[in-house]
Formats: sequence, structure tokens, C-alpha cells
Amino acid sequence: MRKTSAALAVGLVVLGGKGHAQEVGPCDWRSGAEGLIEPWEDYTRTFSDGKVRIALVDRIEPGASPLHILILSPPYDELGARQCRILSVEGTRGFADVDFGSLEADYDPSIGLIFELAVRVMGPVEAEGRALRFTLNQASGAIEASLR
Repeated sequence: MRKTSAALAVGLVVLGGKGHAQEVGPCDWRSGAEGLIEPWEDYTRTFSDGKVRIALVDRIEPGASPLHILILSPPYDELGARQCRILSVEGTRGFADVDFGSLEADYDPSIGLIFELAVRVMGPVEAEGRALRFTLNQASGAIEASLR
């Protein structure tokens, strides 16, 4: 897994138990290009003939949960730009760690694209390993996420 530069300290960020919902929202300061992790070819992938791009973003702070997942995908706006969404744990809190190399994708015509990868989420005492699953319907732009 990609390790963050800050130590995971007790009490630095407490997300509680496994019940926190993952949040997908419009791109904001968390999606800035300066946060894209390098080398870019290791932390970004395209799907659906290049129409969908998934990238890992490191905002550095908060130190225990700085990682977010950037999603560029259809539908396109009136100018031809893809929608831009950011996937976080809760609010602006990101993941403690993301194993971007574990990213797998599948397609189900009734759901759309289905992604899964290994992540770590801050618990009350330490980061907990989990599987993040998110789906993308390119026709509607709907993205749903859950931790397992």
C-alpha cells in the first residue's frame, strides 16, 4: 500500500467504527492537480476507452487520512467536459492508505462500471484495512460507494 508520510497517531483523526458512509461529491480543493501522486502512470488509470479516469490524490493533511479518489467520467456537460467527482471517507476526511495497484474493474450492464480496491480507514485507535467498492453509471453519472 502507498504509505502516507505522517505517522498514524492515536487520536489524530477518529472516524469511529465501520458505519461511516463514503461520500462522493463535486470536485473541490481536494481534487487539485498539485495533489496528484507521482509517478502519475502508477496512480491513475483509464477505463471505457479513456472516457473514465480514476486517480489518487494526496492532500497531505490531515496526516492520518489525506488520500482521496478522483473520478472523471461521463456524462459530459454542454462544453464537452466530463463530470469531476471526489470520493472520500466522510466529509473532507480521506483514506489513511490506498493500495492503488489493487484497483480492479468490472462491468455489469445493469449497474455500470464496478471498481474495488484495498484501503485503510482511520478507526478509533489505528487504521483498519477495508475493501472499497464503488460503481459508476456513465449514462446518469451516478456514483455509489461502500466499504466492506
